[in-house]
Amino acid sequence: MSAESPVATRSVKQVEVLGASLEVKTFSFKSLPLDRLERVDSWGMNETTLAYVYRPSTADGILEVFQTAKAHGRTVGLRGGGRSYGDASLAAENITLDLTRMNQILAWSPETGVIKVEPGLTLRQLWQYCIEDGWWPPVVSGTMFVTIGGAAAMNFHGKNNFKMGPIGDHIVEFELLTPAGLRRVCSRSQNPKLFHAAIGGFGMLGCFVSITLQMKKVYSGNLSVYAFSTANFSEIIREFESRKVSADYLVGWIDCFARGKSLGRGLVHEANYLHAGEDPRPSQTLRVVNQELPETLFGVIPKSIMWRCMKPLANNAGMRLLNWAKFTASSTIGNHKRVLQSHAGFAFLLDYVPDWKFVYKPGGLIQYQSFIPAENAEKCFTQQIEICQNASIIPFLGVFKRHKRDNFTLTHSVDGYSLALDFPITTWNKENLWKLTNRLNSLVLENGGRFYFAKDSTLDRKTAETYLGKQVLEDFWKLKEQCDPDGILKTDLSQRIFGL
Repeated sequence: MSAESPVATRSVKQVEVLGASLEVKTFSFKSLPLDRLERVDSWGMNETTLAYVYRPSTADGILEVFQTAKAHGRTVGLRGGGRSYGDASLAAENITLDLTRMNQILAWSPETGVIKVEPGLTLRQLWQYCIEDGWWPPVVSGTMFVTIGGAAAMNFHGKNNFKMGPIGDHIVEFELLTPAGLRRVCSRSQNPKLFHAAIGGFGMLGCFVSITLQMKKVYSGNLSVYAFSTANFSEIIREFESRKVSADYLVGWIDCFARGKSLGRGLVHEANYLHAGEDPRPSQTLRVVNQELPETLFGVIPKSIMWRCMKPLANNAGMRLLNWAKFTASSTIGNHKRVLQSHAGFAFLLDYVPDWKFVYKPGGLIQYQSFIPAENAEKCFTQQIEICQNASIIPFLGVFKRHKRDNFTLTHSVDGYSLALDFPITTWNKENLWKLTNRLNSLVLENGGRFYFAKDSTLDRKTAETYLGKQVLEDFWKLKEQCDPDGILKTDLSQRIFGL
């Protein structure tokens, strides 16, 4: 088969419609080249597909992919770093547009902290480029290997969402290339509806070809980090509420195996920026080399083998023991301690152990993250954990964060809290796990909650329509029709929750 994509052949035939003879153009679609066919996985290893993968390096290359898809009767799913837990960037038997080759920095002002980048630039490449000039991304995720285009498409959030909002709040403008071939510059004053819909629009309206961000000024490569334990959901919420005004970052770890009065117990890390003059050696702490995560544990054990050491504990008994040991040790040895930690060291916990997700092989994992208004959070999260415990499908990891509302069209945010729960998938629990998440979905909706597409693997159309609202979806689909009239942009996620 030729390495070049064959085009469709067109013919015209006469058909009778209500007694009238009409000319109808028909297309005969040929196969895409097999050398483009690759296996594409979700990051949680819970879904795998075959797709025709294209990796353009220019905006013209992206447009060519759109045209190829249209000529061959295929759809296109956009993919950045592939770090979404579920099927957000999967496009089974269609075209995957991989943007990782478009990773250039287009403009940078060390005086103002404004940077313009291509969508395939990773968060790692971004902070490494800017930090020695005294700037740090205003919002980061738990891993540095996401792309900026993917971050914008999912409008990702971090441990400082309660103060800084999602990444979209710090995007100055972007240029969007639509499947219709239009290039639109969007900001809060220029094409504002498209600006607020494309950020968080999970790649359904077009492809970012450039993104301009406002970075955060920092005066040290270190953060002041304070750690302490909490007894249950009531106490962790009370601590977050009392600290959210003064803290720069807040994140909690939850022991999902604890029961009774200890249900919801956990550990909290509060972090704060150092002010100008507080760091006696900022030129050293801001160096990239002093931000890099160590490759060994205790200076001896290679981290690359750590997931193999953790594998025997990947069961309820092992994780119950591990959670108990973590809480007990931190509550005694590390409780109420303040230390200096690098920005990268505090932010990117998911990168500390390479390939840690392999602990969940062969079935993989899903992460279930719900966002609940503050007044309902304690009740809802308590019930969530009780439901999981009663079903004997207990999350191995729970992460707790504080949030605030934002103005983006398909926002997942609330003025409240989120709880992210990591569930292993096994041959015996998958059917029951999906039933469990359906029960959790109903509970979340009853409490005015929302969901986040980058983490989702189990939502259905009814749930999505309920929390987003009919008018919001109607407005979004109107923009979709304008930007993508042929319905070229489609992923497994969009089909699952919207039937696109």
